Amino acid sequence: MSRPDDTTTAGGDESTHREYVLDVRIVECHPHEGESPRYRFEAPHHEGESFDDPDLAELYADVYFDVNGFEEAGTGERGVPPEIIQAGRDTLAAYFLTQPGTDENWVASFFGVTVEKVDQYVSWVENRSEEVRHGAEERGIA
Repeated sequence: MSRPDDTTTAGGDESTHREYVLDVRIVECHPHEGESPRYRFEAPHHEGESFDDPDLAELYADVYFDVNGFEEAGTGERGVPPEIIQAGRDTLAAYFLTQPGTDENWVASFFGVTVEKVDQYVSWVENRSEEVRHGAEERGIA
């Protein structure tokens, strides 16, 4: 059954999973009946990334807002956008968690910290991104 905000594409149904300020959103894509949904991050001047897990898509959006936007085009297969590198350890840890083949244990090992510290890094990024979005809304930026 379709919701009013759904659109149908040649590959299946799409609906907005979460909408943010500044024309940023996560789209839930149902490619074909019986297949698991994918969650596509969309933002102006950004190629977009797709995730199997909506929480990872939302974390990716948090990283995007934490650094005031970034573009992955041109960074290569394993590159990290400069805006993320410059933002600091917590933002880089959150970004790594959104990449295929990584998890909290991998990130903790990479930084030489505990999984609990990685969770703290992620919470800092989530809090800052929420402040950015709230500030944009207060200024009337939609």
